[in-house]
Amino acid sequence: MDLTHTLHLGDKMKKDKLSRKEREQLQRRTEILQAALELFSQKGYHNVSMQEIAARAEFAVGTIYKFFKSKEELYREVLMQTAILICSTLSEVLEEKVNEYITIKKYLETKCKLFMENISAIQLYFAEVGGGVRINVKRALDTELRSFYDQMIRKLATVFDKGIQKKIFQAFDPYYLALALESISNAFLFEWMENPDKFPISTIADLTEKIFLERISLLPK
Repeated sequence: MDLTHTLHLGDKMKKDKLSRKEREQLQRRTEILQAALELFSQKGYHNVSMQEIAARAEFAVGTIYKFFKSKEELYREVLMQTAILICSTLSEVLEEKVNEYITIKKYLETKCKLFMENISAIQLYFAEVGGGVRINVKRALDTELRSFYDQMIRKLATVFDKGIQKKIFQAFDPYYLALALESISNAFLFEWMENPDKFPISTIADLTEKIFLERISLLPK
């Protein structure tokens, strides 16, 4: 799933009830967000103007302001939609009723796919929650994004905890296991973003499994 699709998620359930004018407005809003994402990821928040976003989206500047009161609000919405995409997609994986080792392995594979399909949005998101240059256009935004990240760590820790109880994983603190898994996988993914040709993303899930997951597993080798 990519961010372009996710930009529609908030209105997906009521889409059939929208009038043609409302559907057109929704489409315009999505196009503005996509243009903003492209520019913010290329040039950074401070080097992008509302005029540039309007030109990229092929709308008048006044049209942009009908949807978003400021550049800060527009930037915030791009990041929040990215957080929703990450959390909703990975939460589905972590909530599946399967063997916890398989769950973690699928989590890694899904995370890699998310990065590959949404690299621009992911870079912006991690720049705010950690792992990159922090922009902090608004402290409340930082707090909200951090809460999304912390939520995922807790869900990941819950899976590790269940696996420990079932003797699938060694009895380490599940929260620390979640942090370690995130740190290792993120390090590989950030390296891939910097050197995509030298470090193929297709190897990351397997590398993380061999370096970390197999080391804490109690399953027969």
